[in-house]
Amino acid sequence: MKSKVKIGIIICDRYRGCAGGKCFRALKNREGAFDIYKEDTDVELVGYTSCGGCPGGNIEYAPEELKKNGAEVIHLATGLVVGYPPCPYLKHFVEFIRTKYQMEVVVGTHPIPEKYLVTHEALGTWDTPEWKDLIRPSLSDRKTRLDYN
Repeated sequence: MKSKVKIGIIICDRYRGCAGGKCFRALKNREGAFDIYKEDTDVELVGYTSCGGCPGGNIEYAPEELKKNGAEVIHLATGLVVGYPPCPYLKHFVEFIRTKYQMEVVVGTHPIPEKYLVTHEALGTWDTPEWKDLIRPSLSDRKTRLDYN
């Protein structure tokens, strides 16, 4: 019998016009941060919204709605880490959602595109242990990163 998990995705508001194509493709293919869900797990997306813009006003309310819709896990979209500058509130979002809503939080959705990795490596953006941990779920192999360019 297949297990089932319901998820919600919260994206960075600067990408509020994003149609979600890379996230949905990665979810279907179990790539990037979605590789934690095995093929024998049905994943249902129950909501997709933005953080509401800096400093993330929607983070206070969106997880509650997602949870009411059955979400067990919140994915904070890859755009929050690859945009420049990366979201300065990301760590706070993770702690707030885990504490207030007792929900699992995963940083990342689709694989980090290669062009973003190259840029952030040149800038030294992700050189700290904390950032290395934050990008780990979305850091795929080079071929996959190139596929998401």
